[in-house]
Amino acid sequence: MPETAVYLYAEDGRCPVLEWLRELDRTDPRAVDACIARVRLLRAFGHELRRPHADMLQDGIYELRARTGRVNYRLLYFFHGRDIAIVAHGLTKEREVPKVDIERAIERRKRYEQQPEQHRVSFDK
Repeated sequence: MPETAVYLYAEDGRCPVLEWLRELDRTDPRAVDACIARVRLLRAFGHELRRPHADMLQDGIYELRARTGRVNYRLLYFFHGRDIAIVAHGLTKEREVPKVDIERAIERRKRYEQQPEQHRVSFDK
């Protein structure tokens, strides 16, 4: 199976996932490592990645699932074509992923699909 190209969503010179990971690194560096490990699994397995590492939410939005201690972290992503995945943003999850976060990922996917080259940065880890 070929490796999946993984990009991070970007807009107006900002990358929400990187900003979230930097903030998370101040409070829980192990969580950042766990999230990066999940993104690497996404790169390796793409559409084949399943629970417990990933899950489908709705409307083509998926979640990468990481945990440190009792805290659950989620990275929402979507696919563009067969071998490109875009990580839209991250969040700390309590019971379920809030609908507003799923809607944000859907909107980011729509913007990405209109102008892919302007809405992505490479994931180099």
